[in-house]
Amino acid sequence: MRNFVRRVSLVTIVLWGVAALVLGGMILGSVLTLAEGRFSADQWRSVFINGIALGSVYALIALGYTLVYGILFMINFAHGEVFMAGAFTAYFAADALNDAGLIESNPIPSLLIIFMVAMVVSMVTAILLERIAYRRLRNAPRLVPLITAIGASLFLQYAFRGLYGSGVRSYPSVPLLDGSVTILGVPIRIVQLVVILSAVALMLGLWYLIDRTRTGRAMRAVSEDRETAALMGINVDATIVRTFAIGGALAGAAGVLYALLFSQVFFLMGFLPGIKAFTAAVLGGIGNIFGAMLGGLTLGVLEQVGPNLFLSGFGVPGANQLRDAIAFTVLVVVLIIRPSGILGRPER
Repeated sequence: MRNFVRRVSLVTIVLWGVAALVLGGMILGSVLTLAEGRFSADQWRSVFINGIALGSVYALIALGYTLVYGILFMINFAHGEVFMAGAFTAYFAADALNDAGLIESNPIPSLLIIFMVAMVVSMVTAILLERIAYRRLRNAPRLVPLITAIGASLFLQYAFRGLYGSGVRSYPSVPLLDGSVTILGVPIRIVQLVVILSAVALMLGLWYLIDRTRTGRAMRAVSEDRETAALMGINVDATIVRTFAIGGALAGAAGVLYALLFSQVFFLMGFLPGIKAFTAAVLGGIGNIFGAMLGGLTLGVLEQVGPNLFLSGFGVPGANQLRDAIAFTVLVVVLIIRPSGILGRPER
């Protein structure tokens, strides 16, 4: 007991005290909100589904962060712009298909074309980032690739601004995705259902690739020890390129799903979702694939449910405008309690 007391510093006590106060406030706010009955069960279900759909997009972007970190132990802050590149470029494919009347007459092939354009563009962007910006920095101090990633992010933002303009573009609506369906008595918009199912399918595909294929085994080997993997005959450079390509393709798919949900794209659209996805990866445990998935879904639900659940009971005006504050506050609390994230492995 004495040894435990000696190891606990004043800073640790203060941090745990802050976490306890925040958790207590959340619990009290939740009790007050539910006791007042401000929102119906249908409203809570609707907000929760919104959170799952948004969290699915965050999870796909977060997988790119966690894949690159697992291989190179670096944070690719330009990944949000990889997401933007695919979504923004695919807008022009969607617009052309809409002008030709194909989105209405052949919606499924049209959506597949839009997804393929976004995924290929994001994949190529990610590969070029690795080849031009990051490859020579693998053995550099960690601060160097971090600064490079921030610079690459700014470069991509304004390169695409120069290519596509600074205006906001609106994705054409897909009549097939209009309306809603009822599942187990719960109404859900078709577009949300498509976003959730698409994200789940892509996550399962990634799990199979990582866990059951030769490429996945090579990625795991390089993640454990690059030098030993090279001695065993694994092409480390090719494996790292494949990792960036996979993360880029997932970001491109996430970009289209995001555009289907919110209908708008512009050259700065990748910044905030990118930060949120990085937050999701840290929340779940950076470097852990299932942690990224869980972190994304958790963050999406917290953003949508948290403001009303935690703050409405205290009579806070405009609670929904504080959704970002709620999300990052929960992140801080989780990292105080478990610094490695929900599913991360503690460093020894």
